[in-house]
Amino acid sequence: QVQLVESGGGLVQPGGSLRLSCVASGPISYINTMGWYRQAPGKQRELVASITAGGRTKYANSANGRSTISRHNAEKTIWLEMNSLEPDDTAVYYCNADICSGIFASTCEERWGQGTQVTVSS
Repeated sequence: QVQLVESGGGLVQPGGSLRLSCVASGPISYINTMGWYRQAPGKQRELVASITAGGRTKYANSANGRSTISRHNAEKTIWLEMNSLEPDDTAVYYCNADICSGIFASTCEERWGQGTQVTVSS
């Protein structure tokens, strides 16, 4: 089955950096847009950054200038480099991908990873 597995979360001090990774596996023909979302306690899940198969990126205002999303299509992997982290960045970060399966990549479905906790605290 198709899976998205995140890694790289943890505890970091304010001003620090983290690099999150997400790997897709399973019967995958093609992956469209991939991205990172986050959800803080009591808040709605929100987009952090996304990247298309062609490399076009999109960032939330809160992440712009402090985060960089990148992608390796052949390895079905995306990364999120986060710098100058603040306590407000504390959240569970989720990987998201529009994944297509089948001989002609005819069946596409949005998938989510299980999430990785990022805690920014001194």
